[in-house]
Amino acid sequence: MVLPQRRERYLKQSLATRLGSIAADLARINSFTRRAIDNAIPGLLDESRAFIEWGTPDLLPDRIDDAARLVDIQRGLTHWYWNWDKAQNDPTQRIALAEQAQAWSDEIIEMSGLLTQE
Repeated sequence: MVLPQRRERYLKQSLATRLGSIAADLARINSFTRRAIDNAIPGLLDESRAFIEWGTPDLLPDRIDDAARLVDIQRGLTHWYWNWDKAQNDPTQRIALAEQAQAWSDEIIEMSGLLTQE
């Protein structure tokens, strides 16, 4: 569970920064999964799901496609969260999570616009 104080701090950030936070969490999931830092993965999956839940409404109505995509990613994160106990012991599943997390991270950082800001 993500602490209420974390939610308050998260929602005070700009939308671009909030999306960047999701992308950073997903990049950490990639890295930690590959380096077998298993105890951190469930917390990062849960935090990423919470960040999407809290931030997606701010994309509406102007960025409905981005909001829908984030909801799809959140569903994928939920799948990994509930299956992590089994997946962490399967090298194929670990690589699948790492690759998926990095792909989502790349997609969300692009969505954030942080890479094109001056």
